[in-house]
Amino acid sequence: MDSVPSAILSSAASPILVTGGAGFLGSHLVERLLAEGHAVVVVDDLSTGSLENLRAVKNHPRLRVIHSTVSACAELPELVASASFVFHLAATVGVKLVVKSARQVLESSFHETQTLLRAAAARPTPVLLTSTSEVYGKSEKAVFREEDDLLIGPPSQARWSYACSKLTDEFLALAYAREKQLPVVIARLFNTVGPRQTGRFGMVLPRFIAAAKKNEPLKVFGDGRQTRCFGYVADVVEALVRLKACPAAHGQIFNIGGTEEITIADLAARVIEVLHSDSQVELVPYAEAYAPGFDDLRRRKPCVDKLAALVGFRPATPLREIISQTAAAAGAVI
Repeated sequence: MDSVPSAILSSAASPILVTGGAGFLGSHLVERLLAEGHAVVVVDDLSTGSLENLRAVKNHPRLRVIHSTVSACAELPELVASASFVFHLAATVGVKLVVKSARQVLESSFHETQTLLRAAAARPTPVLLTSTSEVYGKSEKAVFREEDDLLIGPPSQARWSYACSKLTDEFLALAYAREKQLPVVIARLFNTVGPRQTGRFGMVLPRFIAAAKKNEPLKVFGDGRQTRCFGYVADVVEALVRLKACPAAHGQIFNIGGTEEITIADLAARVIEVLHSDSQVELVPYAEAYAPGFDDLRRRKPCVDKLAALVGFRPATPLREIISQTAAAAGAVI
């Protein structure tokens, strides 16, 4: 897919660069940008993404895909300089993968983000950096707001390495904004779900759907009383696109996610109900699912008032529809 003639790209408007564009969220964003008439360049090392995610647009004349990490991409300075905007989505995904390889998470996240921001600052080219609700850490607040203090768990727990890596990315991005006048927007994502998301790395909804379709037990880690909110991928993409088009968002952080809170045990029951499955819910201790002493957040609900006030958007897809749409599209990738 790295064979699109340069003449095609040069004849189009300045392209948008999407790192991690072959991932679950990235591929949906790429489709949206192409549909809006943009030329898009994707840089993805395919470590967690897949070209299959871009199957619907793989022959699009305004799409170019480069198989590479950000830091190893020889063309990166030129790509960023010629781009009208950069979405930096490339990251390690999934608690299971994070716990398994904390070193890789910490080293790669900072290095890749630093490389990208340096390239962007040279022009400068506006950047939207996707972060995570994990940065709120062990806070026990009922609702998380962007200006809240953060409470990260101890370094002895590898699961917090992802939160620390993304928080470091945020600090670095905002430092570039202050010191290099780089237009930066930070989006903290809360459990984005939908078609094409894989359960290979521990994501809960695709795991549940896959098990329910086979009438197998839905394995709920911990006591199941921990709560989460799930944002539908199309809603998240809409929010990202609106933030891109809003210069007033530069230098700011925004929560993006659904606000319908549900316990994980109830989510499992809801999946069973929606899919008319004969599955049962099975509780699995954290020590067995991840590692001894695994630490988890009890609640994770975003306040999205800031997003709504600036760009006039609130995610609105109800959870039942999210489950139905995700299950309907579920195939071999789950």
